[in-house]
Amino acid sequence: MIWKPNVTVAAVIEQDGKFLLVEEHTSQGLLFNQPAGHLEAHESLLAAVVRETLEESAYDFQPQHLLGIYRWHAPASDTTYLRFAFTGKLLAHHAERPLDEGIVRAVWMTPDEIRATASRHRSPLILRCMEDYLAGKRYPLELITHYD
Repeated sequence: MIWKPNVTVAAVIEQDGKFLLVEEHTSQGLLFNQPAGHLEAHESLLAAVVRETLEESAYDFQPQHLLGIYRWHAPASDTTYLRFAFTGKLLAHHAERPLDEGIVRAVWMTPDEIRATASRHRSPLILRCMEDYLAGKRYPLELITHYD
């Protein structure tokens, strides 16, 4: 049997000192995450993060940098995730747009609020990605090549 990780994307978006998170229903209860989700078949990583951000927060997202690539094994589900996190800017907000199933709301939080709610994070990657962003980590999107 060949082992494969679950490939996910996430948007780490800061505006006016606050970060965009989503609050969502999970099997562990109501938790916070960055706008994030799974890469779909035949989809580029950039298209996936744009789609997931729109579906989960109702914001159009323009990726500008790769923040990092993160591997995390979730012990509760025995699942390994390979997360590609991106930073960038928000464009239009579609307030009337319904959010993805399970998403309760999009919320803006300060770094201190995010740190204080760590017990309600979907994974430790939420805090790690924010801290990497605050540390100034940014990589050019040209690192990623997508062949159709």
